[in-house]
Amino acid sequence: MKSRLVKAQNQRVERISTSTLVIGIDIAKEKHAAQAINFRGIVLTNRPLSFSNEHAGFEHLISSIRKLQNIHQLNDVVVGMESTGHYWFNIANWLVKQGVSVVLVNPMTTKRNKENRDNSPSKNDPKDALVIADAVSRGFYTPFSPKDEAFRRMRVMVTNREHWVVKSGRIKNRIHRWLDIRFPEYRQAFEDIFTPRSLATLRRFPAPSDIVQLAPEQMVQIWGEYMDRPGGMRGRNKALELQALARHSVGDATALEEDKWELRHLIEEFERICHIIDEADEMIEKLLPEIPCSDLVRSVGVSVPATAALFAFGGDLRKLSHGNQLLRKAGLNLAERSSGKYKGHIKLTKRGNSLLRKHLYFSVFHLLSHNRAFQALHAHNIEVKRMTKMQSMMKLIGKLARMLVAMAREGQTFSANKAQPLLAAA
Repeated sequence: MKSRLVKAQNQRVERISTSTLVIGIDIAKEKHAAQAINFRGIVLTNRPLSFSNEHAGFEHLISSIRKLQNIHQLNDVVVGMESTGHYWFNIANWLVKQGVSVVLVNPMTTKRNKENRDNSPSKNDPKDALVIADAVSRGFYTPFSPKDEAFRRMRVMVTNREHWVVKSGRIKNRIHRWLDIRFPEYRQAFEDIFTPRSLATLRRFPAPSDIVQLAPEQMVQIWGEYMDRPGGMRGRNKALELQALARHSVGDATALEEDKWELRHLIEEFERICHIIDEADEMIEKLLPEIPCSDLVRSVGVSVPATAALFAFGGDLRKLSHGNQLLRKAGLNLAERSSGKYKGHIKLTKRGNSLLRKHLYFSVFHLLSHNRAFQALHAHNIEVKRMTKMQSMMKLIGKLARMLVAMAREGQTFSANKAQPLLAAA
């Protein structure tokens, strides 16, 4: 892979020729700053160009670019900017519509090269724009091209869904905290405190003092308002178990009514968020058939949210030449720090999309419960190669990424027969 990376880097450098005008833009919320250089890094403007984040500002930028091209006889232009935040979306898409090549520079590249010209740690918008232009002229960039509409819609849905999933986790933690203080024995009765019966209990009689005042039949009757089948032997036994725990609870009862008010609103918010997440999952399932090769990824056993994240942040897998490109997008490629006799630990770079990284990890975690090929490979890694479980997981993530890209490029689904070589090797 090293030679391929060098070849790609050389191609990016060769893209900047003697007839190329390089524009670096430092992105801000209201006013952007731009600098222009040629392929040698010579600054072509007397002062930085500043333009507003609106249509009139964009028109001012494009007219300034055309003027510089005419003055310096440059028939090609490349505009570079950092891919941070969300303020660069509109200017990048608008420039692409105008037929201008747009490239993205990693913010870490800007940070590490800001002292190249003046040997000073100072930082300002015009200087950052010049550093970005320098990085582009030396090939330290990634080409930008807007994704197809289906991929962009999927990215919006996955990002929005993740917002509510994180919010749901915070609400769950607050409910757990409430029980740790008020009724710490509660989890002995409910292993999962977010089941319908448990949520009904927390909504109507969450504190030990509330439970001991009710008869088991009354508790079952209240559960019936939220459940189809609350009674029977199981319901009565659960009520008796809760009462036994409540009689000997060590939970704090100070300011209990005020805390019960908070718990009621937490449960209402949790149920509302769960409904939003279910709606997002339904929308994602309806959108997935519009994504090429989504059925191939699903054939491996990858969940719907994970499949959506793979295409939202990995893009069209058919356009990738190797699975390692998908790993780099997720920040799961390896980095080594060594010098001379010193050999440092090999670690993950984590220079990629965290959501893609998360879903690749959980996809393998899920496959180890359902996919025989991955189960056999995991056992082989641990028993024969003497890997730790986490090392084996990381290796299987790489295996999954390469498999998905190969399946997408060849248009083949996953099947047990095609996995036989993997099973035989393991």
